[in-house]
Amino acid sequence: MMKKPAKLRRWIALGWCAVVLLSAASAAWPNPRADAAEPGRETAAKVSTDAGLAGNAPASDPAIAGEKRKARKRPPGGNWTELQRRYRGVFVLSASRQSMRIALTFDDVPDPRYTPLVLDILKRKKAPATFFIVGSRAKKHPALVRRIVAEGHAIGNHSYDHPGFSRLPLSAVKRQIVKTGDEIRRIVGFAPRFVRPPYGEIEAVQLAWAKENGYTVVNWDVDSSDWRQLPASRVFANVTRSVRPGSIVLLHAGGGQGQNLYGTARALPQIIDWLRAKGYELVTVPELLGLPERRDAAAPD
Repeated sequence: MMKKPAKLRRWIALGWCAVVLLSAASAAWPNPRADAAEPGRETAAKVSTDAGLAGNAPASDPAIAGEKRKARKRPPGGNWTELQRRYRGVFVLSASRQSMRIALTFDDVPDPRYTPLVLDILKRKKAPATFFIVGSRAKKHPALVRRIVAEGHAIGNHSYDHPGFSRLPLSAVKRQIVKTGDEIRRIVGFAPRFVRPPYGEIEAVQLAWAKENGYTVVNWDVDSSDWRQLPASRVFANVTRSVRPGSIVLLHAGGGQGQNLYGTARALPQIIDWLRAKGYELVTVPELLGLPERRDAAAPD
């Protein structure tokens, strides 16, 4: 066989080196096509992280942890501001901006881990608040519901087992509210007028029913985002940077299994002190809105 000239052999060797180097670089360098082929990868990672933060609810409270995994959104039934305009006095986000009064509200109670901590702080600070009660939890922990009322706080209805109302027919929403009202009445002797829908989701047809049946639906205009298991400094910042006269502040004194709400408990004394230093008066939702806490027993269901 005829031997290739030395010069040609050198060029061939250099060519193979170039191919090897290009292949290695291609393997190491990010491939934009590969990234484009997996558009859900970043979202999936975020959902996984959020789910890990939230923890898993016990079987008896399947939806409570779901609140922590789901980002709070305006309900699909309409813009909150528009719903407040259409259902004035029935759907409430805040009170008059002319008054230096605000209301602290706590969702997903009673919870034997966090509700007593929050109640202890409020008692020490002599600060009233409003607690929105999940019926299935009230049935398990009636003594905590009685303690909330005995210590001068207001209560509201937060559904029986925490489903998103926008995904339910009106008949199912009625059952959620009425069943919880009956459970609360059994424990403390009255059913509350105020309702907070899980996740803040509410539809126009559901508000029309609430209006006809003597309920007031109360959401919020300040979200502490404490359900994300934030540290106390973040919970404090989220409240103090957004609060205004007449604000209704969303906090939590209950959560899913494994969920850490100690940031809320640590932030609460600081929030109360800051609000008072700024001249705000802390009141319950009934006091803020000038409405009775108890639903008229004669109102239809």
